[in-house]
Formats: sequence, C-alpha cells, structure tokens
Amino acid sequence: MKNLKFGSEAKIYTTRKIRVKTGLTPGGKALAVVEDGRLTIQPKPTALTLLEEPRVNPKPLTSEELSNLRRELVEEIEDR
Repeated sequence: MKNLKFGSEAKIYTTRKIRVKTGLTPGGKALAVVEDGRLTIQPKPTALTLLEEPRVNPKPLTSEELSNLRRELVEEIEDR
C-alpha cells in the first residue's frame, strides 16, 4: 500500500510507478467510485483504447453511438 499526497484544488498526487501500472496519465481523465468508504480511481477509457479492445458479443452501433465515437476520436486526436 502506498501513501498518496493531496494538494490544493482536490489534486491527488501519486508515484510514476503507480501511474504506469494503472494506466493513469498526467492530464488524463479518470473515473472515481466511492463504495463502503473506499475510493477507487481508474483511467477513463478513451475512444482509441475502446477500439483496441476486442468486442464481446458485438452488436451494430446506432448512428448516435457512431457519431459520439467519431466526436471523441476527433477530440482525442486534436489534443495530441
């Protein structure tokens, strides 16, 4: 178990080793869940990482889902 540091503006600081192991990146987005007094933080999947994962029981995308995916990809590519 590692100690984390909490800074101003609700920033959470951790070690590079933990970020590499968890896939968290500086400036990246994460999902946080509080359950039974425990905080769990995991990287928010990006459109590109979702495309890299094999789909289980794939189903056709709706036009709205496809539009959202395209928008997320454009935003992610523009941020690079």
